[in-house]
Amino acid sequence: MEASTIATTFPLRPLFLGPHSRSHLSRFRYLGLSIPFSRLFAASVRSRDHRWQFTTRRSGDRITARPSSEFRRKNTGGNGGSEDEKLRSLRELFSRPGIGIDAYIIPSQDAHQSEFIAECFMRRTYLTGFDGSAGTAVVTKDMAALWTDGRYFLQAEKQLGRDWTLMRSGNLGVPTITEWLNESLPPGCKIGVDPFLFSYDTAEEMKEAVSNKNHELVFLYDYNLVDEIWGELRPKPPCKPIIVHDIKYAGVDISSKLSTLRSELAEASCTAVVISMLDEVAWLLNLRGNDVSHAPVFYSYLVVSNTGATLFVDNKKVTEEVMGHLSKAGVQLSPYEAILSEIESLAGQGAKLLFDSSTVNAAIVSIFNSASNRHFHRPENKVKGKIGQETRLESTKQDKMAQIIGQNTLFKISPISLAKALKNDAEIKGMRNAHLRDAAALAEFWAWLEDGVQKNLNLTEVEVSQKLLEFRRKQFGFIGTSFETITGYGANGAIIHYRPNPASCSVVGDKNIFLLDSGGQYVDGTTDITRTVHFGDPTGRQKECFTRVLQGHIALDQAIFPERTPGFVLDVLARSSLWKIGLDYRHGTGHGVGAALNVHEGPQSISFRYTNMNALQVGMIVSNEPGYYEDHSFGIRIENLLHVREENVPNNFGGIRYFGFERLTFVPIQSKLVDCSLLSLVETKWYNDYHSEIWEKVSPLVQGAAQEWLWRNTRPLSLPQQIYRHTRSFPKQCARSHPQKCPKTLSKLYMKLLE
Repeated sequence: MEASTIATTFPLRPLFLGPHSRSHLSRFRYLGLSIPFSRLFAASVRSRDHRWQFTTRRSGDRITARPSSEFRRKNTGGNGGSEDEKLRSLRELFSRPGIGIDAYIIPSQDAHQSEFIAECFMRRTYLTGFDGSAGTAVVTKDMAALWTDGRYFLQAEKQLGRDWTLMRSGNLGVPTITEWLNESLPPGCKIGVDPFLFSYDTAEEMKEAVSNKNHELVFLYDYNLVDEIWGELRPKPPCKPIIVHDIKYAGVDISSKLSTLRSELAEASCTAVVISMLDEVAWLLNLRGNDVSHAPVFYSYLVVSNTGATLFVDNKKVTEEVMGHLSKAGVQLSPYEAILSEIESLAGQGAKLLFDSSTVNAAIVSIFNSASNRHFHRPENKVKGKIGQETRLESTKQDKMAQIIGQNTLFKISPISLAKALKNDAEIKGMRNAHLRDAAALAEFWAWLEDGVQKNLNLTEVEVSQKLLEFRRKQFGFIGTSFETITGYGANGAIIHYRPNPASCSVVGDKNIFLLDSGGQYVDGTTDITRTVHFGDPTGRQKECFTRVLQGHIALDQAIFPERTPGFVLDVLARSSLWKIGLDYRHGTGHGVGAALNVHEGPQSISFRYTNMNALQVGMIVSNEPGYYEDHSFGIRIENLLHVREENVPNNFGGIRYFGFERLTFVPIQSKLVDCSLLSLVETKWYNDYHSEIWEKVSPLVQGAAQEWLWRNTRPLSLPQQIYRHTRSFPKQCARSHPQKCPKTLSKLYMKLLE
C-alpha cells in the first residue's frame, strides 16, 4: 500500500509530517494513511489569493491549472439530497444551549488516532459521503468544505455532493483549514471540536492558529455532534473477543516488555505512561483483536506505572484465556470508559505522566492538566522547583500554569513506537514465512486471473478482489486483509486509493494496465504488495513508465547506507529515473510495517519529507513502492517489503556499520512491461536473480496451473542487446577478427561488467 502523499504541483509542501511538528509516528501516520492535522491546519508561506486551486490537466505535455470554481459540482452523487439534510441538522445543533459554536471540524480519526477505524466512528464518511481514509471536513453556518490529499482528489470529486467544496490539500493556493476559517469567519467566532478525536499537538496548533483572528477553539466533551444527527442509525461499537498472540510469534513475553518500559519511566522520572495507540497496546501485551477491519487491534487504553499496569477495555471482549494471560504479568482490568476517572485520580495523587503528545487525544491531556491544577492549588500540595529540560510548556502566555504542567506532564515520543518497529528474531521469521505463503496465494490468483482474461470471462474489479481473498483464505494462519484491496483497471489505477464499487466498477481486460495493491494479516506476519500487469500489448509509453518505476525500485532495493541514515536520504533513489524524463509520483516511497499488526507504522519512513529524522535501523521493515500515475489513463506501482539488516562491507569508514535490505516479497514482476533497452546490465541481473529466487522459494508451495504460471513468469530477461549496447563497438570488432571466440569473449566480458 502506497506511502504518504504529496500534491502534484506543489511537491515542497509536505502533507504527512511535522506520517503523521514531529517527524515520527503520528506525523507519519500512516504513510497511508491519514493526513496529519498539523499540515492541514498550520499556516504556511503560500499565495494569499485562494481563488485558484491547482491540479493536473494535460494540454499536450504541459501541466495547467484550473480554478476551484470548475470543481463546484452540479451533482456529484455522494449522498445526494440526504446530504443536505445532514448538513442542515448539524447546523441546527450549533445554537443549542451549551454548544454555541459557529463552525465544527470533523476529522477522520477515532479517539486513538487510528488509520483504520470501526464503522461507528466513521463520522466524516457518514456526513460527507466521501469514504477515502484521509480527509477532514469543516462545516460553518453557510459553508462546507473537505480537505484531502493527492491520493484522493479524483475519488473526492466523484463522491462529494454539490454542497461541499473540495480543498486539494497541498496544492498551490489552497488554504489550510485554519487559514480558511480565519478568512471565512468574522473575528471572535467559536470553533467546535470533539477533543477525543484530535491529538494534543494538533489541538494546541489549532488553538494558536485561530487565535490570530480572535477565534476560540471550543472542546465539546459531552457529545459528538455527528453522533447526535446519526442517532439510532449509528452502528454499535465492536465487541469481538481478544486473543492471545502466541509467544512463538511475539518473541518476547509481556513481563520483559513491561520491565523495559518501566526502566524508561524511571529514567524519565515519571510515575506512569498513558498508551492510547491501539497497535502499541496490542504489541506490549502480546494480544490481538478484531475491532476494526484490516488491523488486528482492539479498542483500549493502557496505563503502565512503576508498580503496575491497567488495561481499560470492554470486559465483554476478555476471555478466560486472556484474563489468565494478563494476570500472570500483573495487568489489571478496568472498563474502557474509566480511563478519564483514572487520569483524574492520578492527577490527584500528584503523579507525573508521560504522554506522546502527537498521539494521545487532547481530552485526556486537558482533563489531566485541569485535575493537576486543582491538586496543585491545595495549600499542602504547592509545587516548588524548576521545570525539567525535556518538559514542554503548554503555553508561554500562561506562566502560572507552566510550572504545574511542567512538573506533572512530560511530552515525549512513545517509548513503545521504536521498540515495536525493531523486530526481534521471532517476528522476522514470522514475516518471512507469512510472505512465502502469501506469494503462493498470489501465484494461484494470477494464474486464475490471466486465464480468465484470456477467456473473456468479463471479470469485474470487485470479483477479482473477492477471488484473491478466497486464495488467501486457503493459506495457514490467514486472518484477513491488511487494508482494502485496490484493484484498478485502466484509468481507475490512476486513483491511488481507488476502491471498486460493484455498481460502477470496470471489467478487467487486455486493453490497458491493471494495478493490484493488496495485503494479508496472518497469525505470524503482515504483507503488503503491489503488482502492475498488462494482459494484452502495452504501449511504448506504458513500458517506458513502468521500466523507470522498476529502475527506481531496484535502486532502492540495492541501497547500502551508513547507520543513522534517515529514510528521506534514500527517497531520491526511487525517483531519479522518473525525474530524468520529468515524471514523479504523489506519495512517499516507503512506510513502516508491523509484524502481525498495522500495515502502516512508524517511526520510520522513506519519503521526500526531510523533517522525519528517524534513522532506519536493523530490524525495521519498510515498503519499497515507487509508482507513476497518469490521470484518467493508467497507474503503475511496484511494491515489495524490505527488512533492514547489517551488510558485510569491506570497509567501515568512520568506524560505523553499514546497512542494506533483505527482500521479504517474492512475486514476479511482469517482464512484458519492461523495456529492456532502458535497463543496465546490473539492473537486468537484479531482475533475473530476483526471479530465480522467487522460483526457488515459491515453486515448492504451488502446483498445477499456478506452478506453470510461476515458471513462465520467472524466466530471465534476455541479455545480448544489453551486452552490445554497453560494449559499444567491441562486439563488431571481436566478430570480425575472432568470430569463433566471440560468444565466449562476450560471456566473460558480461560477467566482468556485472562485477
